[in-house]
Amino acid sequence: MTDNRKADAPAGAHGLPLLRLAKVEALVFRAPVEVPVQTSFGIMYDRPAVLVRVEDRDGMVGWGEIWCNFPGVGAEHRARVLESCVAPILLEKDWEHPGEAFDTLCRRLHVLGIQSGEPGTMAQAVAGADLALWDLAARLAGKPLWRLLGRSDASPRVQAYASGLSPTRPEELAAQKREQGYRAFKLKVGFGAERDLGNLRALRELLGPQTTLMVDANQAWAPAEAIAMSRRIADFGPAWLEEPIAADSALADWKAIASATTIPLAAGENLRGQAAFDEAIASGAFAVIQPDAGKWGGFSGCLPVARQAIAHGRLFCPHWLGGGIGLVASMHLKAAAGGPGYVEVDANPNPLRDLMATPMPPLDDGAVTLSERPGLGVTPDMEVLRGFLRGHR
Repeated sequence: MTDNRKADAPAGAHGLPLLRLAKVEALVFRAPVEVPVQTSFGIMYDRPAVLVRVEDRDGMVGWGEIWCNFPGVGAEHRARVLESCVAPILLEKDWEHPGEAFDTLCRRLHVLGIQSGEPGTMAQAVAGADLALWDLAARLAGKPLWRLLGRSDASPRVQAYASGLSPTRPEELAAQKREQGYRAFKLKVGFGAERDLGNLRALRELLGPQTTLMVDANQAWAPAEAIAMSRRIADFGPAWLEEPIAADSALADWKAIASATTIPLAAGENLRGQAAFDEAIASGAFAVIQPDAGKWGGFSGCLPVARQAIAHGRLFCPHWLGGGIGLVASMHLKAAAGGPGYVEVDANPNPLRDLMATPMPPLDDGAVTLSERPGLGVTPDMEVLRGFLRGHR
């Protein structure tokens, strides 16, 4: 069935078509890479992705994606959680609104998350399902998600930055991405002070003093070390310092770092739940708020956080480092939220990025422009992806 939906689809809440699901499933993909992706806490030796596919009783399909980068066996496990815990609830009834399904899943899986010791994994599976439900709802409505979720003045054009520049010759990858049209870049740090500073120096020599450059420590430092390192890297003029300490550190530690450095602090990919974002935004410690829509919240949770962050004068920049469906969903989330800021585009090679989201929104002079096609406006090329498909039972 094409993306053009018949106009007489049954109506649910808020003018959206009723979601009458017939199938909910997870698909696991793994793609080999020549160069592993390095972070301060671990290495990715391949590129995994878990897609969520929902299909209604008329054959219309919506797509979502679950964050699954770590641990190395995480993709298969998350797929099983989706199919054993989330799917049965979604198939119990028709849904008037994706947000209704999101609230129900959060409520009913809350205790199971505690009992299993995996509240994060449950939240990730719910988030991926929420993305798929919103994609389906928008396809049924015949509208692109950025327009369906955004205000009347929403723009399809959003700024993007090249993320994940590794600690090994990052200037080479940055040069490639600059040629492709990127105008902002993010370096991974946390690999020793001299190596980090040397990489920042090399990037500034390549990019010049005016180019937007961010740094991401991936929770590498203790608070005292974070303060010391923030002072050493300040001369390179980073636009923000991301997760310098463990994401669950006390807000007092985050505030101490924020008051000790001139570099804006960024975090949010490892926060979970509206209350956690309420505290983070109210604390004043974070200048940049970065929820990951495949890790917690989907559109139902992350869009309210985005609007709250913007209302409080924070920069909203959704986090994403995975396959193409989650990436394009992050673009729609940013476009719907509006305001200044960026979407994150992984700079490292990953065939699951472009093949999962065709046609990928084009990049021009540092920004991408979303289409008017319904839903996410992209569809996985399942024929080409078949070679990356893995079983998970």
